[in-house]
Amino acid sequence: MRDEMITAWSRAVTAEILWHTVRGPRGMPVVPLTWPQDRTPCAAVPLSHLDDVDSLPHRAAFTVHTGHGHPKTLVATGRVDLHWDLSGAEFVDHLLPQELAKHPPTRLRADSLMARRENWWWIPRALVTLRDITRVDTLPARTHPGDALLVRQPHSDDPEEPRTTVVTAARWPEPGQQSVELWPRDGAALAGEGEAAFVLGHRYSPDFERWERWYRSGTVDGEILHVWSGDGAPQPGDEHPGTAAPLSLLDRLSHHRRVAKACKAGITTVERRESRS
Repeated sequence: MRDEMITAWSRAVTAEILWHTVRGPRGMPVVPLTWPQDRTPCAAVPLSHLDDVDSLPHRAAFTVHTGHGHPKTLVATGRVDLHWDLSGAEFVDHLLPQELAKHPPTRLRADSLMARRENWWWIPRALVTLRDITRVDTLPARTHPGDALLVRQPHSDDPEEPRTTVVTAARWPEPGQQSVELWPRDGAALAGEGEAAFVLGHRYSPDFERWERWYRSGTVDGEILHVWSGDGAPQPGDEHPGTAAPLSLLDRLSHHRRVAKACKAGITTVERRESRS
């Protein structure tokens, strides 16, 4: 199973990292990469996602949806190493060719020395690596736009290992204090006991200029998710999981500026922390 997971991770263009914090479960979509030396799964996260990276614990789950043969979701859990690559040297030397092949925005921003100089803020990364995989689980495939990953508070016998289930809903409610019935794709009962929960999905355009995470967080009682906060949602026009309409030219420019601003802010924050340490 470990080899199957690594192969699926290396072939996929999107994946997720899921984890649990004292404030509840969290997760984010990532571009799946592997270290060339030993094929260890990793992600080179832009520093626009500093808040997420800062909350990563010592253990997390790497999840990937396989689209070949018999689709399924693979979940690998293990120890997480986090390395701040502020110069971008390790990213460029070891991981950039993979990301260029998988992620169109990186082709635009980093496929040449000139592009990397112009978009310097895209090169520093938080390198998140999954070490010492302790287990690999198989979950149902996500075949519907409303399918998502439910991450719950860990069992007491392993307080850092998140529990993961593929779920769907007839309609995802708007963020706020609402409730929704969850339907596990494997047909098993959730049997929630009021534990903290986080539902994660994402949708993207073919050029990946638009890559939107949507989520709902709250608590699970039985099969009901009591929603306390969230953002985004799958859209009725989505034909299958992950699809989204491309941005207009004006929206692409605005999005580019927002990403640049967020990356620069994240870089400044990490540089200040590193200078004080």
